Amino acid sequence: MPIVVDVDVMMARRKMSAGELAEAVGITPANLAVLKNGRAKAVRFTTLAALCRVLDCQPGDLLRWEAAGRDAPEDDRGEDGHGGD
Repeated sequence: MPIVVDVDVMMARRKMSAGELAEAVGITPANLAVLKNGRAKAVRFTTLAALCRVLDCQPGDLLRWEAAGRDAPEDDRGEDGHGGD
């Protein structure tokens, strides 16, 4: 997926453990791990806002876009380069 989650970077900058962050944000450590490891398909704005509040950062500090190559498995565009029908 071309969206990269940098929660671990901000955690390191704030010297915060995953357990501390999960508790402060109000999510399970398992859900935080899914987010950190790039396996999340979505994130609620309320969760994103809580992460920003606890980590004292902006959403752009946690999320960034990286172009995926045409052959990347997460590039689900059709042969014409467009998604959908």
